[in-house]
Amino acid sequence: MALVAAVSWRMTRGSTGSSEGYFLAGRGLGGIFIAGSLLLTNLSAEQLIGLNGSAYGYNMSSMAWEVTAAVSTIVMALIFLPRYLAGAFTTLPEFLKSRYDVGVQQMSAVLFLLGYGLVTIPSVLYSGSLAVMKIFDVPQLFGIGEFPALVVMVLVIGCTGAIYAVFGGLKAVAISDTINGIGLLIIGFLVLILGLIAIGGGAFMEGLTRLASNHPEKLNAIGSSDDPTPFGTIFTGMLIANLFYWCTNQYVIQRTLAAKSLAEGQKGVLLSGFFKVLVPFLMMIPGIIAYHLYGPGLTTIDLAYPALVRDLLPVWLMGLFLAVLLGAVFSSFNSLVNSAATLFCLDILPAIRGKPLAEASVVQTAKWASAVVALFSFAVAPLLYFAPDGLWQIIRIFTGFYNIPIITIVLVGLFTQRVPAIGAKLVIVFHVVAYGLAKFIFDDVITMHFLHLYAVLFVIELAIMAVCCKLYPRDVESEMPKAAKTDMTPWRGAIPTAILLMSLVIACYLLFSPIGLASGELSTVFWTAIAALVAGNVLAALWHRRIA
Repeated sequence: MALVAAVSWRMTRGSTGSSEGYFLAGRGLGGIFIAGSLLLTNLSAEQLIGLNGSAYGYNMSSMAWEVTAAVSTIVMALIFLPRYLAGAFTTLPEFLKSRYDVGVQQMSAVLFLLGYGLVTIPSVLYSGSLAVMKIFDVPQLFGIGEFPALVVMVLVIGCTGAIYAVFGGLKAVAISDTINGIGLLIIGFLVLILGLIAIGGGAFMEGLTRLASNHPEKLNAIGSSDDPTPFGTIFTGMLIANLFYWCTNQYVIQRTLAAKSLAEGQKGVLLSGFFKVLVPFLMMIPGIIAYHLYGPGLTTIDLAYPALVRDLLPVWLMGLFLAVLLGAVFSSFNSLVNSAATLFCLDILPAIRGKPLAEASVVQTAKWASAVVALFSFAVAPLLYFAPDGLWQIIRIFTGFYNIPIITIVLVGLFTQRVPAIGAKLVIVFHVVAYGLAKFIFDDVITMHFLHLYAVLFVIELAIMAVCCKLYPRDVESEMPKAAKTDMTPWRGAIPTAILLMSLVIACYLLFSPIGLASGELSTVFWTAIAALVAGNVLAALWHRRIA
């Protein structure tokens, strides 16, 4: 951890004096740093514990959240990112201001800040603290109660993570994320390999054979209605939710807005998509290995990965595991704090003051804003310990207040020029009211899966904007500002890489399906489908080379 901090400090010295340096790393991030930061920002303790627990208790169906996200990274790299960089935007609300008006900018920024401050930041801090406390048995180690131990972990993790966000800005976040990301991949592969050796009685290949032949139903990713993630939800609300997260969520896309060129941005985003396809192997297969080793007897499914780590990793590696786990938590936490400060300084405060902040005071104001956000999260995070419905229920409910209206108005803003600002404002107000009624008043009446509810609201909100366009069309087409501050030459390999990535998503579902490993053996249908994917990629590569 000290090494990561030292490298981050050395590489960011003198680079945070301006607003662009602080918020966007001077628009100088390369593809590797973008991909590393995206990986660690997205993955935290809740995925490490929760995904493995889901695989242990059910099957591979929850991999849909990770694998299908690769499709959204393709959309981000090829469609959204060129438009964002062409306008040299710093925040998503700034883009909405250019397309609609200041009112939409402020409403979207407030939605983001409320969601981040009240739910997302405290929940990341809480889940990370809880994971460290459980895996390393902090209460027994220090002889204190569980809640006081949780408070101590929140303060330790929160203060350390806040240092990166407050003093180092986005560049420090991206550099530390990349180094910690390498550590996460190393530990992930190590746990997977040691687990296979364990169930194979000391032989790696025997472990692979037993994993594929014993309990093959665990290797099924085609979720039924009784599974955590039914297969049908992939094509409704999950698609929309992933588009929101990877294409419009400020704390995720901020490092892509800091790309030093469009080509580097596309490389980083698409590389992060390949990492997402790896997630089922690193963060779900270990849960199934835990089922092979311990059977269904664990007290809760969330103990699967902690038990595996304690039993498989030698003592001398536990420190590295702790550093990697904390690094993943720091990443999500400090990225959120940095983005909250960015939104406050560039989208909220200018509206309150009636004019933008002076360049000389922007960074100092951002540091104070980051500190306030961090302190507020320290107070809220421990309270989630007393949540009656659990952490996941809270996150699931409250994220739904802002994800669907944001992706709706951004999509409409990108692909049409006639829809007026009043349409975007009506959608935001309608969604907050309708979703609140659905979750808190008519929750017992509405029995559909929450992801299907996302899709229904999305369609209704598209209809609202279409009606507004018909009744109050814009007289003059709005033009996106042509003020790019980076090289806008696309990466020549973007299209074939996207095709390969999409093929890997399909191949992953074929592998973990009733015609793949879930049948106990790989069928002829599986190999035929894989051969077709390979042939399609070869043809696509040849076609792209000819065009180039």
